[in-house]
Amino acid sequence: MRIFDVVVVGAGPAGMAAASAAARHGASVCLIDDNAKPGGQIWRGNDIYRDDRFTGLQEALSDSGVVLRGESSVVAHPAAKVLRIETLTGFEDIGYRRIIIATGARERFLPFPGWTLQGVMGVGGLQAMVKGGLPIEGKRVVLSGSGPLLLAVAAALATKGARILGIFEQASAARVINFGVQLLRFPGKLRDGAVYRAAARRAPYRTGAWIIEAHGDRLLQSVTVSTNGVVRTIECDYLGYGFHLVPNLELPRLLQCQIRSGYVDVSETQGTSVPGVYCAGESTGVGGLEKALCEGEIAGLICAGQSGSHLYKRRDRQARFAKHLDRAFAPRPELKKLVTPDTFVCRCEDVPRRALDAMHSWREAKLQTRCGMGPCQGRICGPATEFLFGWNSEHARPPVLPARVSTIACPVEVSRDTV
Repeated sequence: MRIFDVVVVGAGPAGMAAASAAARHGASVCLIDDNAKPGGQIWRGNDIYRDDRFTGLQEALSDSGVVLRGESSVVAHPAAKVLRIETLTGFEDIGYRRIIIATGARERFLPFPGWTLQGVMGVGGLQAMVKGGLPIEGKRVVLSGSGPLLLAVAAALATKGARILGIFEQASAARVINFGVQLLRFPGKLRDGAVYRAAARRAPYRTGAWIIEAHGDRLLQSVTVSTNGVVRTIECDYLGYGFHLVPNLELPRLLQCQIRSGYVDVSETQGTSVPGVYCAGESTGVGGLEKALCEGEIAGLICAGQSGSHLYKRRDRQARFAKHLDRAFAPRPELKKLVTPDTFVCRCEDVPRRALDAMHSWREAKLQTRCGMGPCQGRICGPATEFLFGWNSEHARPPVLPARVSTIACPVEVSRDTV
């Protein structure tokens, strides 16, 4: 078993910045990610403009000797300061003196009738599939949900030739306008928003609007949308939807880090409640690229024995932006009424709403209905049931991702080897 000074989990912007900063100051670093290459979702390819920060971090990682474990997923924490990762062909135990968790966030999906039809997918998921080669030119696309990601994806798809028939934001006009006013304090983000809107300028943007139902015989054919109480049906090929983002907290919970208000609670040095465990990026607050880069660099510097105090003011400013995002794009209560008794809430195990109405907790729902027991392990239905019923899972057990039995069953290798 190899033991590193610093292990960074997640190779998005926060993880790349953390690994680069720690290695730059002499620490031995291992960077783990389930994708083949660093970059995360945000740097999976950028069709609007090329970000030199990504190129700079790529070069820094290459020059600094950071050990990259790509196509590898952390599935367990079998011993103190040991992570077990599963690869395409086997597994490996990796030891650490300090760990930086930069596992990012995922889209929040809220169920509605027809959300399991083929052609209905997450906003970010649709963007990722297009980046991966899904033909989108000339396709009729509707985007719905909440948050700035709607505009960003609309811009990316429009540049690929998609016909964006509408961008439907569930937040009220008042909240969106207030958020826009707050953006005056963040000119860079305001500029990004203007670039996205210009790229998708032909697409109508509506506030106080959301999808009531998706229609089709297995394959999506149309959606019914409510816009400030006015209902209409739109024929389309794809529906991309998502209600802002929720952090990936499985690993912080497995390591018993304190969670507060839905995010990992960290100190000014990005340290968690567990000594030697640090957290950076969206898991401490969904605030975008600048926040992730800043927090990642702070965590990397601290783990390498350096000071990150010169970055605190900039980090705190970005953290305030994250709070503005959460307030502006919180899902409205009316969305709970969309779910009919027959609507699947857990799409992995086909658990309808009516099977959950008699349950009193997330644990009871899992035991009685298998809600959350499917391949996604509650990553989709967990946030949905939290919104619908107020349930919350405070604990995580290994494996935090689906894993082979051989990966979990093997004992931990005892070794004093260092790198």
